[in-house]
Amino acid sequence: MCGRFTFIDIEDIRERFKAEPIHLKPNYNVAPTQNVPVINPAIGHKMINARTETVDDKPRCKHRLQRKRCLIVADGFYDRKKEGRTKRPYRITLKNKELFGFAGPWDTWKSPDGDIVNSCTIITTTHNELMAGIHDRMPVILSRDAERAWLDQSIVDAGYLKSLLVPYPAESMIAYEVSELVNSVKNNGPECLVPVGAKLF
Repeated sequence: MCGRFTFIDIEDIRERFKAEPIHLKPNYNVAPTQNVPVINPAIGHKMINARTETVDDKPRCKHRLQRKRCLIVADGFYDRKKEGRTKRPYRITLKNKELFGFAGPWDTWKSPDGDIVNSCTIITTTHNELMAGIHDRMPVILSRDAERAWLDQSIVDAGYLKSLLVPYPAESMIAYEVSELVNSVKNNGPECLVPVGAKLF
């Protein structure tokens, strides 16, 4: 469920990334195919998740890693914890509640209808200690220093770039259970963020 995330305060995006979020509204339940805020040094937006381990294993993938890198802006994401036969949704944020950037490549392609589509994907990595209780993967959240390196188009060393794609420190994150409202993209309001019970870790 790493493809589901949130971005709520548009003014924060403007201030944090010095970017102008055009026609952007708060989104409490982002899903694949929806427009998302992307920081693209090349002034750019069929993918959803790419694994760190295989992000450069094909020539086209390696080209995206070296030349088409972006940040996908978020303030939290959802994932599901399997408990018996059910999967309970959790929202994961930074403890300081700040915006962050998922590492991702972007690409431009032509749809079957002939439309030019800008798309991006969230790169995933192995879990940290916090996420271990929820899922075996997590999206790559970059530190601010790593963000600068990731967006620096003069850096093309694939080994160095892959070294940035590590689990975010668990001690800087929190997770809490939310309702199953987030399972449907039709639900897109503040109620998606409300904690369920007292499970907070």
